[in-house]
Amino acid sequence: MRLLLIAYEFPPSPSPQSLRWTYLARELDLLGHEVHVLTADLGGETPGLPELPARIRIHRTYPGPVRGMLAHLRKRRQRKIDAGRLPPQDDAPPDGSLATVIRPPRNWKQNVSEGIQAVAQRVHFPDIRGEWRPWGRRALRRLLETVSPDVVISSHEPATTIELALLAKRRGFRWIADLGDPVLASYTPARWRHRSEKLERAMCAEADLLTVTTDATVTLMQKRHGREGACLVLPQGHDSRRVPVASVGVPFDPDRLELLYTGSFYQFRRPDALLEGLLAVPQARLTIAAITVPESILEAARRAPAQIRLLGFRPHGAILDLQRSADLLVNIANDDRTQIPGKVNEYLGAGRPLLNLGPGDDPVSRVITDLRRGWNCPNLAGPIADCLRHRLAEKSVQTLDSTLDLSPAAVSDVSWPAIAARLDAALARMPTRTRPDVNSG
Repeated sequence: MRLLLIAYEFPPSPSPQSLRWTYLARELDLLGHEVHVLTADLGGETPGLPELPARIRIHRTYPGPVRGMLAHLRKRRQRKIDAGRLPPQDDAPPDGSLATVIRPPRNWKQNVSEGIQAVAQRVHFPDIRGEWRPWGRRALRRLLETVSPDVVISSHEPATTIELALLAKRRGFRWIADLGDPVLASYTPARWRHRSEKLERAMCAEADLLTVTTDATVTLMQKRHGREGACLVLPQGHDSRRVPVASVGVPFDPDRLELLYTGSFYQFRRPDALLEGLLAVPQARLTIAAITVPESILEAARRAPAQIRLLGFRPHGAILDLQRSADLLVNIANDDRTQIPGKVNEYLGAGRPLLNLGPGDDPVSRVITDLRRGWNCPNLAGPIADCLRHRLAEKSVQTLDSTLDLSPAAVSDVSWPAIAARLDAALARMPTRTRPDVNSG
């Protein structure tokens, strides 16, 4: 089947939605589909992302004036890296000291760039990425005619991809709308809430198939818009094809309880209780691999450098290898039930125990309990410290994971090949389309 994926977030972007469709595009290609990708040309390279088959055809387009300027700067930097005049982005010091650049000092160019983006963000829906719309629309019209896809797939976020896919649907093409978060989400700015709700309603009315990451999102779309069409839950996954490396380059101490947190810290994902509980257990150490961290973590790392190790940026592949080496993989639960952190299933694929900090009745907690994949703990300092002491005692007698099932088979249903197979089956069930009129609308 010939597929056209509309995805603003695609390599070199390292975002969760970019990773999602990098893996799914790879798997759909391996299943025999002809995959085309319409995306914005964001410039540069990001090391460690999954390798895409050469058969996948990527159609990059101008992203708009602001992101286009940034893409030009990234390409210029990449040329210097290729020429050996700058170090690669992943050449970061492995010691985890505060000398590792977490948030480099601001310079005037960065301040000007961020100021321009902040102004543009108030103009473009749903954010600065919306400036891609006219160039994406022009390229989409061309690809609908030259590629003539059997199915168009839109990857949200941003909502711009849904607006483009609606154009394809109204020309007679089959459409799968893939949602990360709802279009109208808790973090949607007030000025865009009405437009987001209207677009989300149109998507629910017109998409042939709606794919989402959680059951809660299906329920929300049905309740909010009366969605009657087909829905399919396709969670974030883990890469079961990855071959582990012999050394991760970051030492873990066999005499300590080694915790690892990878990913972002959002406002709703506060680390304060984790830090307080951790510091009450001197033999526990938390390693954090994140581009930026809250000030509370920086301050805690200054006060207790032996217990908090900051790695800064690490390529995606290196992150996966780190996850296979830690004693505990830490997740801080989201308040919003429609948002399950994508890294949870990534953690599951690492074959190491999870420590989930949350209310205990959330979807992640149930998964961990049902699969015997780790421990759930209230996100409170006292219970966290108690849990860490228990885990440290178990590690000291080599029984840390003796009651758990860390086998690959237990989580094979959330591997990317298995998730893509479910999408492949849904594609096979979609009715054959009649030849659409690509010149209408």
